Amino acid sequence: MNKKFQLKDFLLQNNTYFIFLILLIVCSMLSDSFLSVMNIKNIALQQSGPVCIVLGMLFVIFTGGIDLSVGSLMALGGAVASWLIVNKDFHFVLAVLIALAVGFLGGLITGVLVAYCKFQGFVASLAVMTMARGMALVVTNGSPIRVDDKTLNNLASPQYGYPMLVIAIFLIVLFVFIQKYTSYGRIVVAIGSNRQAVELAGIRVKKYLASVYVISGVLSAMCGCFVAARTSTGTGTMGEGQELDAIAACVIGGASLSGGKGDVVKAVIGALILANIVNIMNLLTVPAYPQDIIKGGIIIAAVLLQISTEKSQKAE
Repeated sequence: MNKKFQLKDFLLQNNTYFIFLILLIVCSMLSDSFLSVMNIKNIALQQSGPVCIVLGMLFVIFTGGIDLSVGSLMALGGAVASWLIVNKDFHFVLAVLIALAVGFLGGLITGVLVAYCKFQGFVASLAVMTMARGMALVVTNGSPIRVDDKTLNNLASPQYGYPMLVIAIFLIVLFVFIQKYTSYGRIVVAIGSNRQAVELAGIRVKKYLASVYVISGVLSAMCGCFVAARTSTGTGTMGEGQELDAIAACVIGGASLSGGKGDVVKAVIGALILANIVNIMNLLTVPAYPQDIIKGGIIIAAVLLQISTEKSQKAE
């Protein structure tokens, strides 16, 4: 009897991994192209950017917050980098660094509004989302900016070992380390679990609250640069709906929107689950609108699994 309960608990705690494994098996059965080297490489490159956003969003969610500005800052980052390269003849590395600085500024505005001006994260990030989207459209003048070869697209070039993919993997490892082995990671999670207790311990909570939005802003701009590199184009409409996909990935990975719970690796797996679903539906030529319905159903199922896990842990 005890072994049965232990097995159930193990399955519930690791449901994200099992969902991912089952999905891989089903997708490989549905399409011979799914596990091809070319398709796996395409998924990896496509997700290099969105995974960065998921990492930033997860740390915001750890604190019990939400960041709706990630898609707009993604567009602004890609637009700024592309515009600087095309119109000002900037070296692509410098253009990317300036784009990251823009993301830093956007995240800082949200963080200050949340931490020091007592704004709800939803409201503050909504305001920044609107401003950043408008700025991205102004920078691009409402039209795509085509970036020359051998500039920004070097980030996605096999000649240099796919730098954007290497950076994404490095960031995943870095954020796993930060969450599990640093005081910063533990404090961020603790703020979402019990902010009052953290404040009573003498920790400057406001500083940590602002910092997670800054991290999210920088990673969003980086994602924009990665997408612009892969497509050789910067657009003001890039990243529309990306905030919802990032939140969904975190939830599928077991993060609680009330804060204090989540895991970096599981959030990344959550992003890959969504990516694989979209990929297999594209391979099967499923129209775009039904894809959204299916993704919504998966989010509901993930939340139900999360609730089941919490109930099982409380029962013990």
